[in-house]
Amino acid sequence: LHLSIRRQRQMCIRDSYKITATTPGSESAASAWVLAETRPMNDEELMEMVQQATFRYFWDYAHPVSGLARERNNGNPDIVTTGGSGFGVMTIVVAAERGWVTREEAVNRMIQIASFLQFADRFHGVWPHWMDGKTGNVVPFSQFDNGGDLVESAFMMQGLLAARQYFDQNTPLESALRDVITGLWEDMEWDWYRKNNSPVLYWHWSPEHQWKINFALRGFYEAQIVYILAAASPTHPVPASLYQTGWTSGSYGSGQVYFGLPLFTTPLAGGPLFFAHYSYLGFDPRNKKDAFCNYFVRNRNHALVNRQFCINNPKGFVGYSANCWGTTSSDDPNGYSDHQPTNDNGTIAPTAALASMPYTPAESMAALRHFYRNLGEKIWGVYGFYDAFNQTQNWYASSYLAIDQGPIVAMIENHRTGLLWNLFMKNPEIQPALNAIGFKPDFSGTADNAMTSRQFNFHIFPNPVSQEAGSVTVAFNILQRQTLSATLFDAVGHRVRNLFSERDFQVGTYQEHLKIAGLAQGFYTLKIEDKQGGQVTQKLLLK
Repeated sequence: LHLSIRRQRQMCIRDSYKITATTPGSESAASAWVLAETRPMNDEELMEMVQQATFRYFWDYAHPVSGLARERNNGNPDIVTTGGSGFGVMTIVVAAERGWVTREEAVNRMIQIASFLQFADRFHGVWPHWMDGKTGNVVPFSQFDNGGDLVESAFMMQGLLAARQYFDQNTPLESALRDVITGLWEDMEWDWYRKNNSPVLYWHWSPEHQWKINFALRGFYEAQIVYILAAASPTHPVPASLYQTGWTSGSYGSGQVYFGLPLFTTPLAGGPLFFAHYSYLGFDPRNKKDAFCNYFVRNRNHALVNRQFCINNPKGFVGYSANCWGTTSSDDPNGYSDHQPTNDNGTIAPTAALASMPYTPAESMAALRHFYRNLGEKIWGVYGFYDAFNQTQNWYASSYLAIDQGPIVAMIENHRTGLLWNLFMKNPEIQPALNAIGFKPDFSGTADNAMTSRQFNFHIFPNPVSQEAGSVTVAFNILQRQTLSATLFDAVGHRVRNLFSERDFQVGTYQEHLKIAGLAQGFYTLKIEDKQGGQVTQKLLLK
């Protein structure tokens, strides 16, 4: 049915269909002919459909004993993942709120999950990365990783604390669920993972290998939520100062700027996009900042840099465009890798753009439409979008990964309603911890930055242009008085030339000449922005 609709996506279709129901390993007999009429979905309907289909991974494909999320659909079906299951808990909250399942069904599944977690292997209250979904026994993630995983467990607790706030009715089951979650929260010994009271938290501890892996949690990546929860713990907290002596110590802050967008933190070009997602499914980064930045702004810039890198496409991969973007850790033709601008092999993962929806709503929505309407025949399946694809190598995954599916549901919901952000932040332990860490109010970066909504457009000609031309013409039409700046960036985001800076323009049509003499051949990006942070960009090819 989906394939028929996609081929005729701009037209209403009235036709008859036979319908079968499928489960792993079986398929029902076809129904009698059913008359149905289809039409193109609007954006809200598309988001709802994508969320609901993706949620099925955590509901229909959950492990039957534990209720937890299987690591992936093409691996050992008994391996469940702690972090991915925490994301899955959040999808259950969304499903209950949106009526995809009843509240009673959601509570029963949450009781199943929380009860299993009570008796699963824990190491000073911390779960392992992988568990056996039947027994709760640890499944080693690597040679020395057969104990507690603090980061994965933080993702789990982030989800559980959101659920504790959502299931707030005074019924026996919901009261019991809240009590179990509180008990699990109080059992987590964050202070143990300081490794003998050191000024930093450590990712792993094993009763067999102790601190052998020795991974200190420093520098910006997906684990910011660990320090927030560790400072917030009601029973085993760490000093809030560990946020400074551990997380933000060393080479944390950064002056790197790509395409005119500051990233504030390492790594280069922001890293894979999941860095902007995992800690923020529950933790609301809006309207606050630490000593380094407002993380909503940082994450929005990260997504925009990643998108612009895909638009520029310096390696010339097939399919990359303004509507087909998003590099992050995912499956690829050679296995699995941390795709990012510094490690790019042509692989796009839908979760990268879709889970960026709160930061880049217009750009992410355009990607969603493209993925479904233009590529859906190859990348859409029973649990939503498959993990990744690489059009250069004509490779399309058949896999689903819990850690990639969960952020799609959660972050689209945070864009639509803020549900999970509101729930997690309502936990009474969170705001005092943020205050102790040093977060301050900051309202930058939350205004509408869609410059096109202020009726501005421009184009460059000739384009492509030869090096011998000396200059190109930039023509733009202004329908509202504005103060604008225009800057040219190379393919990796370095500023190479200013066209004008903070110039006042009245309503009218203008032409400016941009000098290109001395520039190397390749792709460039011209960005025009206003003083409110709105921006529009266009690619220039210099031959």
